[in-house]
Amino acid sequence: MAVNLVNVENVSKVYGTRALLDGISLGVSEGDRIGVVGRNGDGKTTLIRMLAKVEEADSGRVTHSGGLRLGVLTQHDSLDPAATVRHEVIGDMADHEWAGNAKVRDVLTGLFGGLDLPGFPQGLDTVIGPLSGGERRRIALAKLLIEEQDLIVLDEPTNHLDVEGIAWLAQHLQTRRSALVCVTHDRWFLDQVCTRMWDVQRGEVHEYEGGYSDYVFARAERERIAATEEVKRQNLVRKELAWLRRGAPARTSKPRFRIEAANELIADVPPPRDTSELMKFASSRLGRTVFDLEDVTVQAGPKVLLKHVTWQLGPGDRIGLVGVNGAGKTSLLRAMAQAARTQGETQPAGGRIAVGRTVKLAYLSQEVAELDPTWRVLEAVQRVRERVDLGKGREMTAGQLCETFGFGKEKQWTPVGDLSGGERRRLQLLRLLMDEPNVLFLDEPTNDLDIETLTQLEDVLDGWPGSMIVISHDRFFVERTTDRVFALLGDGTLRMLPRGIDEYLERRRHMEEAAAAAAPAAAAPAAERGEKSAADQRAAKKELQRIERQLDKLSERESKLHAQIADNATDFEKVARLDTELRELAGEREELEMRWLELAEDA
Repeated sequence: MAVNLVNVENVSKVYGTRALLDGISLGVSEGDRIGVVGRNGDGKTTLIRMLAKVEEADSGRVTHSGGLRLGVLTQHDSLDPAATVRHEVIGDMADHEWAGNAKVRDVLTGLFGGLDLPGFPQGLDTVIGPLSGGERRRIALAKLLIEEQDLIVLDEPTNHLDVEGIAWLAQHLQTRRSALVCVTHDRWFLDQVCTRMWDVQRGEVHEYEGGYSDYVFARAERERIAATEEVKRQNLVRKELAWLRRGAPARTSKPRFRIEAANELIADVPPPRDTSELMKFASSRLGRTVFDLEDVTVQAGPKVLLKHVTWQLGPGDRIGLVGVNGAGKTSLLRAMAQAARTQGETQPAGGRIAVGRTVKLAYLSQEVAELDPTWRVLEAVQRVRERVDLGKGREMTAGQLCETFGFGKEKQWTPVGDLSGGERRRLQLLRLLMDEPNVLFLDEPTNDLDIETLTQLEDVLDGWPGSMIVISHDRFFVERTTDRVFALLGDGTLRMLPRGIDEYLERRRHMEEAAAAAAPAAAAPAAERGEKSAADQRAAKKELQRIERQLDKLSERESKLHAQIADNATDFEKVARLDTELRELAGEREELEMRWLELAEDA
């Protein structure tokens, strides 16, 4: 019988006048792998913080078994900024000890790409203080995974990891003996790792057996039984379930009778997208040409990212774009977007990008666009358009689309300045779609969005007639919203992957194995070829880190200036002065970015 590790008895937590958690009783036993889901703000993080005794409950009791070894990854690390990576992760272990430890080697390679921590200026001896939030988070995760625990509690562990890193983490957690409680919006990760789900909703926690796919089925079944009208039965959960059952049946571990029940539940649900109808409508909106790339070369400063690429984005194409960080995914979209904005006048370093005359592009970048903080949510949408045409005679008002994206009637009157990061991201997406584009570029659209909002976005995109390119580390979202996957593998080429992201991971694994085999042979001639010494590379990496910190500070100053300009919109003299300062910062940023690109070659 499994030993009970943590007991949560009748726990409540109130913030202001709102009961975030109300009389919750739960337990975690040996071998449990629990995923925690729910809307942003409903109490997921609060629940696991109380479970780990990081935060006190207002009432009720949390008890841990005697001698419980607990590891916790919060969204804010507690690393010593003056310490080195070696001190925090490896501790007092001698080099021969940790290098001979298979677990340590696996964690360092999986999270950092190698035992020498490529990308860190002094490798393991890098001081933590100047590092970015994403780098610090990976260090905190590595420290936790190297230690032995009975229970691991993880809050958004996949943040700042790429597709390969997420795949490695899932495999690592599958083989660990520790129990696990994990909050994440990554649905593929939940399916791979978890065997139970906790759904936090309106102060309550509903428990489900199985991973994310099983949870979707059980929740849909529960809502079907509870529903009194047919229209309630046909909700987003059932639509997502239909996609899960039709497109990826191997995801779920449910027994045979549950598979049959799931198939019966979705018998009358049409496929998520009517592909032929959407293709027909997209062709009528776009014509034959959308984007044609002929022998295109894309550069970032002196660095060549893509060479001699010939590719076509046609009407109705839905493309997922994956690749290693720095391979040029965002740079490719920017080059295509520039060509579209200038009607083909701005071209990349080599080759030509032809843009269809009817293309109306909407580009969601990784940065959240600044909006006037005094605007109400509904006003921010109505300033783009009052109504949107969804095709085939269907229309939605700004208010209706707001509700589809989780902005209820009360929330529509909230000032933009009071929104959370995730809500601003939703609003940015909403404004883009409200402008009725026929081509969408989405660069990491899932950042800061909870699972419920993701399913709402996927539902809107299901009926959106146009061409689309999605860059995302969320493989569930890529597989759910796109029809084909292309990859940038870091060798300057763009390749179609018939088997999708699984094929991408296989190719990357083979490339790394080939590189590892070739490394010893290449080591000796390197000096003869006059390549940069290890000391030169470390110096270049150190200066890269310094420049990145300066760029971060510039971004903060630019954000403050934008806010000041918005606050003083009627004071034209002050606005002109602030605008001059903004232009000076832009020039300074350009110089730093050029220097960064030069150093990147040396590093």
